[in-house]
This record gives sequence, C-alpha cells and structure tokens, in this order.
Amino acid sequence: MLKQPELVEESSPLTTPYLNQGTPESKRQELLDYFCHTFDQYDSLFEVLEGDDAWFEKAIPLRHPLIFYYGHTAAFFINKLIAARLIKKRIDPDIEAMVAIGVDEMSWDDLDENNYNWPSVKAMKEYRQKVRKKVIKFIQKMPLEIPIDWDSPAWLVLMGIEHERIHLETSSVLMRQLPLSCVKPHADWQICPDASEAPENSLIKISGQKIRLGKDYDSSLYGWDNEYGCYELKVAPFKASQYLVSNGEFLEFIQAGGYDTERWWSDEGWAWATFTKVRHPEFWVPEGDSWRYRTMVEEIDMPWNWPVDVNCHEAQAFCKWKSEVTGKQIQLPTEAEWCCLRETVDTDLPDWCQAPGNINLEYWASSCPVNRHSTPLGKGKLFDVIGNVWQWTSTSIDAYDGFRVHPLYDDFSTPTFDGKHNMIKGGSWISTGNCAIKDSRYAFRRHFFQHAGFRYVESTATNREMINPYETDASVSQYLEFHYGQEYFDAPNYPKTCAEICYSLMAEHDMTRALDLGCSVGRSTFELARWFKHVDGIDFSARFIAAATELQKNGKVRYFVPTEGELGEYQIADLKELGLDDIDANRILFTQGDACNLKPKYKNYDLIFAGNLIDRLNNPSKFLKKVHKRLRDQGLLVLTSPYTWLEEYTPKKNWLGGYRENGEALDTHTGLKRVLGKHFEEIPVTRDIPFVIRETARKFQHTMAHCTVWRKKGE
Repeated sequence: MLKQPELVEESSPLTTPYLNQGTPESKRQELLDYFCHTFDQYDSLFEVLEGDDAWFEKAIPLRHPLIFYYGHTAAFFINKLIAARLIKKRIDPDIEAMVAIGVDEMSWDDLDENNYNWPSVKAMKEYRQKVRKKVIKFIQKMPLEIPIDWDSPAWLVLMGIEHERIHLETSSVLMRQLPLSCVKPHADWQICPDASEAPENSLIKISGQKIRLGKDYDSSLYGWDNEYGCYELKVAPFKASQYLVSNGEFLEFIQAGGYDTERWWSDEGWAWATFTKVRHPEFWVPEGDSWRYRTMVEEIDMPWNWPVDVNCHEAQAFCKWKSEVTGKQIQLPTEAEWCCLRETVDTDLPDWCQAPGNINLEYWASSCPVNRHSTPLGKGKLFDVIGNVWQWTSTSIDAYDGFRVHPLYDDFSTPTFDGKHNMIKGGSWISTGNCAIKDSRYAFRRHFFQHAGFRYVESTATNREMINPYETDASVSQYLEFHYGQEYFDAPNYPKTCAEICYSLMAEHDMTRALDLGCSVGRSTFELARWFKHVDGIDFSARFIAAATELQKNGKVRYFVPTEGELGEYQIADLKELGLDDIDANRILFTQGDACNLKPKYKNYDLIFAGNLIDRLNNPSKFLKKVHKRLRDQGLLVLTSPYTWLEEYTPKKNWLGGYRENGEALDTHTGLKRVLGKHFEEIPVTRDIPFVIRETARKFQHTMAHCTVWRKKGE
C-alpha cells in the first residue's frame, strides 16, 4: 500500500530515480515521493516573496512575472497528460492556456508588452494544490512497468518533475533580479557564511583523450531528448584554470577597462553591452568606490573568493582580455573539453553519498568560495568541476547523431539548435535532479543570466560547424516542400490557393485581422499578409512554427527531402524566389498554440482560416462551438479538410461525420452544419481543392480537400 505523501524535509533531498531498478510498486512509491518533494520544494522557494505585489513584479522586461512561473510548472503536468490522452479533464482551462508557454526572448532588446489578466496569488495557490492532488492520484493508478521508457506514463510524470526542477533554478534567478523590497530571508534558503580574498588562479595541464558524448536510449536515468545520441572525437591536450573565475579575478578585467574596450568583445557581445549600458556583472551592486553582492534575497559585502556570475558575452570578453595580457590563447572550454574535466569526478547523481561540489542544494542557497571543493588531478587539484555556478562553454548546442525529438515535448531542444544558444555545464548550487547529472545539456542565449560563471582554458580547439536541424527533420522538411517547393501533377500550390480563395471572399469585408489556424510552416500566413494588416499564424507544433519564424526572419530555410532510402536532395525555401519578399513581414506573428485551448487575446478577426485542421483535432466540436467568439460580426470562417477521420487523432465519439447515426449515413458537411448553425450561416461556395504531398521521388499523397465558408451571424 502506498504511503500518503507528505512534505519532504529539506535535510534529506531526494534524487532523480533509476528507470531500470526495483519493482513496479517500489518505483511507484519512489516516483510519488519524488513528485511531492519537488512540488513542495518549489512552493518553498516562492515563500521568499514579500507580499502579493512581488508575484506580479517583472524582474526584467524580457520575462513574465513570477506568478506565471508558479502556475506554469503545475499546468505543464496537466497539459502534457492531456496531450498524451492519459487524463480527460482539465482543472482550469484559462490558467492552463495562460501559463502554457513561457518567454524565450530572441534578443536583449525584445520587450514583452502583452497585458495579462493574471489570477490572484490565492487562486494560483489553490490551482497548484488541485494539480498536486490530481497528479498524486494519477501516479497511484497509472500502469507501470520496469524499465520506464519514453512510452511509459511514468516518463511524462518524470518530465513534469524535471521540468519543475529546471524552473526551481530559473525562478530563483528572477527572484535574485527583483528589488530587495520584494524578497525576504527564509530558513530553508540560507547562504554560505564564508567569504574572503580571492585565490590566485593558475592553469593546470589536462591530457588529451578520445571521448564519446551522448548517452544511449536505454540509459538508466531520465534525460531530455538532446542528451541522447552519439558524437565521438579526440580532444587534444589543453590547460584549464584551476578555479572558476572569482569575483576578485574578474575585478581585474573591470579595472583594465573591460566594459569600455570594444576589441575584447564579439560583435554580438558589444552590441548587447552598448545597448544595455552595462558597467559591471549583473549581481554586483556599486557602493561608492566599492562593491556589494546580491544573493537571492539579500545584499552582502562582496565575497571576492566566490565565482563571478556573468553571461556568455562577458565571459568571452574576459577571455579575449586574458589572451591579450598573457600572450596565450585563452578561451572558454568546448563541451568536449569540459567533459574531459568531468571525467576527473568519479561519481554522479544519484550515486554519491555527499555531493562532490556545491550542488543539489546539499550545502547552501548561494555560491561559496572557489577553493572549497576539489578534485584530485595527478599531483594537483581542480576545483568546482561541478557545482557552485554553471560554466559557460564556447559550444553552441546541437543534436548528436541519432537524436530524436520526444513527441510530447517537441519544443524543448530544437528551437535552441540555432547557433545562438551556448551550452552551460556542471550545474550550480541549486541544480537538482537532471540538472545535476553528468549527461545534462542545457543552453541559453548568450545575453542570458543564470547562476552561471566560467573557467577558462588555454586551447586551440574549435567547435564543429552547426547543422540546421530542420534539414533532416522529416516532418518539417515534407511540409516545407509542400508549402514552398515544386508543384506536382498539375495540382496548384495548396496553401497559396487557399489564401487566394479567402481573399476573393473578402470583397465586402474589412481586411484588418486574420488568423491562420494550423498554419504549419506558414505559406498561407505569408500569402494572407499580402492583404491583411495583421495575420496570426498558429500551429500546435513548435518545430513548424520555428521553421516559419526562420523564414520570416531570414527569408530562407534549407531542408532535405528524401528521394529513396537514405538518399535525398537539399532544397531551399526562398521567399524572394516565390515572390513573397515584398510582403511586410512585420504584419505576421507566428505562435505555438492549441486550437482547442487558445488564449483569450486571439479575437476580433475578420477572417479565420483553418486549413486541414478539424480532422486532426482531439475534439473538433469544442473548437467549432467557441470559434465564433474570436470573429467580428459578419466575419468569415473558412474550413478546408479531406475529412480523413482517424482514431489516432480524434476519438471516434468526437468525429463530426463519416459514420452511421441511427442506421443512416452522416457525412462531415452535415455535421459541420449542426455544430456551426447556431452562430453561423453557410455561404454556398463549397468546392474541392486538390493537393499533393511528396514523400519520396516516386511516392506522393494525392488528396482532395473540401472547402466550406461560414459567415458569423450578428449578435
């Protein structure tokens, strides 16, 4: 019998569980304990906020206030379990839509100017408790076999747990960026009391070796999709700094004019530094001619022997300065070089009895001296190989050979494979769960702040060239070809044809706002922007949206289409070649979203186009019964669909047609009239639209979609 879950004491932190050990019932109890510990620890973190107003204060303009992140991790469980069809009912659809997707700002000058009607703190706390009870009940009843794999319901539970542990860390950074008046000390979050002068750093010889990056799909620990696969290379000998760069060592860079000397910065880094007018590290507080230091909840005298917290631009600038003053080739380590350092630590979570570094919240809720935790290396020592602060690398994150996207979290990794997200390794003092294991791979934009610092190396290593992941993503490539590629068998380009039909119907209507729902990789969205002043393109797949956004930004996307077997051709979707380069791309906003659970802000449209969408929804009636609320009076709803109802997408009980009712055939067109008749009148311009999707050089899907048009009745 399972024990009733209780608050887990912070003095005995639980660790990410093994997937291949124990009995189903012992593992069920372990998962239950791990979930409750994670959920309660996250609640404890938010107890450092002082008063309700602090929950709604933006720490930085680029991110949501903390009320979002408090609800986001709970809603994640519900949204993923719904998507996997493991539960049927939502707890609060409004909250689950509002907090579903966070902010990954494209640049330091992006501003999130959206206004949100956030729930009260009391309401969000009540929501989290409802989620807690629902997930506990799910864990107690779900089918469970050992080992746990990607297809197991338990994998989604672990996904939610590890996702919340990521946000335990990122939320603590935002709290550290709030005004001091918004936070207060807390007994569970005590900082290290030791601080003194910084030790002198030196370079330690590291032997070269052949190294294998990536882990197998039958690994014994939960992992995010980017951790799997394989990449082998030989790392040449190099030298690594004995310590992480301390506040004291970084002060030398500042005193040398580090923030005023352009030649030490990359072009991107200097653009960030001049735009933000930065003069010192984020968590340094000027006080006359001296400095104080901001921890998560207080300011203290500067701990010169703690690691400096900087972003990647600052770390790279320091290395260029260090190269100039030493005459050595100083740079950030590559991912592979850091992994060579990690080989000197002979244990990993969850095997250690005590952490071999300031990590896993086993010591303090802050950094500590850089000369506290050592690892033997020949006759010398390395310090803080793991823990204290994350360590920036020079490597932009990319997939290993054999990488596969997890279908229920397709936007975790692939949006970061853009050459603009640098890897951080090693974990920080608050890194727990997957964040603390050897194989973890996390990456942030180079201007981003985390509890992150760096160590430097003397090395000539370079990173492998980035590979555009969408060149080999079969689904994205197929739809890029469908939208922007060659026409086959005399069938005109389908998304372009649909957009032209929509335009022809708007002769007597305003063309201010349009919604392209299920926009895929965006061709119909671009076409509609010829005529509409604003077009929202929304699709459930983050990979599709990422490809459309890349086109919007750069005008081109490269992709790979198969011809036969492993052979194929490289193609380019080029807006200029297609005559789409004269469209004002600022009229378009591409966003990931769920048609059945859209945020309230998507409204007041003159036209909604839902191309080949309804027969891929879990509950099309739910979508159709509410879609009128998003249209202006007399606004048009244009639907196209081949009506290929499949139970893998839509449970048969939710089909709009294609079955017998009381012995009589019910077609989908009739079903549409039933659902839409209350709020719409049908415009009698139905037609069939052919389309062809290429699979290989000799295999094509030839399909006929039915187009129906509906005008919203006046209220």
